[in-house]
Amino acid sequence: MENRMPQNDLSHVVGLTSAPLLEGTIPQMLAQTAAAVPNREAAVFVSEGIRWSYAQFAAQVDLLAGGLMQMGVARGDRVGIWSPNRSEWLLTQFATARIGAILVCVNPAYRSHELTYALNLVECSTLVTAQAFKSSNYIEILQSCAADLPHLKNIIAIGDGAPAAMTPFANVMAQGAEVTTADLDAITVTLFNSDPINIQFTSGTTGSPKGACLTHRNILNNAANVTAAMRFSEVDRLCIPVPFYHCFGMVMGTLGCVTKGACMVVPGEGFEPEQTLQVVSDEACTALFGVPTMFVAELGLPNFDSFDFRHLRTGIMAGASCPVEVMKQVQGKMNMTEVTIAYGMTETSPVSFQSDVDDPLQKRVSTVGRIHPHVECKVVGADGQTLPAGEQGELLTRGYSVMQGYWGDEERTASSIQDGWMHTGDLAVIDAEGYCDITGRVKDMIIRGGENIYPREVEDFLFTHPGISQVQVFGIPDDKFGEIVCAWAVPSDTALTSEDVRGFCKDKIAHFKVPTYVHLTPELPMTVTGKPQKFIMRDEMLKLLVSVEA
Repeated sequence: MENRMPQNDLSHVVGLTSAPLLEGTIPQMLAQTAAAVPNREAAVFVSEGIRWSYAQFAAQVDLLAGGLMQMGVARGDRVGIWSPNRSEWLLTQFATARIGAILVCVNPAYRSHELTYALNLVECSTLVTAQAFKSSNYIEILQSCAADLPHLKNIIAIGDGAPAAMTPFANVMAQGAEVTTADLDAITVTLFNSDPINIQFTSGTTGSPKGACLTHRNILNNAANVTAAMRFSEVDRLCIPVPFYHCFGMVMGTLGCVTKGACMVVPGEGFEPEQTLQVVSDEACTALFGVPTMFVAELGLPNFDSFDFRHLRTGIMAGASCPVEVMKQVQGKMNMTEVTIAYGMTETSPVSFQSDVDDPLQKRVSTVGRIHPHVECKVVGADGQTLPAGEQGELLTRGYSVMQGYWGDEERTASSIQDGWMHTGDLAVIDAEGYCDITGRVKDMIIRGGENIYPREVEDFLFTHPGISQVQVFGIPDDKFGEIVCAWAVPSDTALTSEDVRGFCKDKIAHFKVPTYVHLTPELPMTVTGKPQKFIMRDEMLKLLVSVEA
């Protein structure tokens, strides 16, 4: 009998395999969906005034794919996309897949050093770029580092007024009209689902970027399984305010919609809470994606009650742990009774665990759900042996979703993937029912005077303080204890002091878990996808302490 329960009372779970994996490619999936629901809305870019049916969307993709061919882009070439959430991003995602080029996702927040490193790492030959986003002038950045990008041959600029050395995006689309559907089909039919089709940089919380190589099979199946868990169909309309450059936006979001014939609704280039809820209301969205901090911002809007949530049903909250009160409000006030929690990592395409739409509230806030289909996970101890159910250790993942490897980095690939198992670096507990709780990062564990301290445990406690809205706990070096506990907190009460927080801990948690230092800050350093960057907090805290001692 198939199950998702622990095997032999161990922390080892295997996903269902009753439904077969998809064995086609991304362009084949888009073609199937466009043929099945040609007149259904595929994509709505509200701020751009764009509405495409699936037939129109597929035709636009072919124009760009043809234009890229005319520029000399071939199968296996790396094509970068450096842009916020725009229609051109979506077209580039599917056009590169149509001709077998590898899409390289570049973080919109990258500056010259990071951009140069990423593009050179994968020898990117073509870059599709916005001209500016927020405080970044992409054109100036590119001009400043052009001499350091020897592999870059083509720069395609989105929007009007492209510099002379760059090709306007509209021109590439126009050139694509000279390439026939038959020409494109002749390429698509030669592609294999095991071909790498996407490179995602993973560096958000740990330092230097690594390029995770994902295949058609990796991300197409993950997209299908994520949306299946939310019971998506062609009648669903998903609001996507999370960034496209990350798996949350482009795999779980855009590609997930294509697997079901659902509509992707994009509010704007970046996340704005009021704009997002206005679009949810106006476009009758049935689903909404976000990280907990996004939902907190939406719930805190002064005009929150003016929005219409009648059509909202489901969605995903991912990227960080979800406080219980936030989940209760999302379900109660936003009508998202079937909201799910998802967990994964870029290297696993990304989702391995997801809650079901009818899981009890407590399971949805205390765990990340149960194992995905065709995925296998286990929790191991320091000796590599599988632990009994309910015990904490490192989570390992195996199955179709594990990446091919890190681009050009056999050493880090070999250290991360052993015997097919991806070592996630995450601490987890899998209970007797197969539900998984992510309890922290292996590297984040604090050892204070021989006592093991798990930051997540202290964070969960500090969240119960009524004056704290966000908090992160980490260790910093100490001559006496080896490490001591430090907390960074965002106060919801302006009168809150560091001593208040330390006093709140006294006699409620073990003395060695009480933060030695509490730093109050208006915001925490986060990745664009809402993951806390503890390495930045740690570095900044050490600088603060040095300046105080000086």
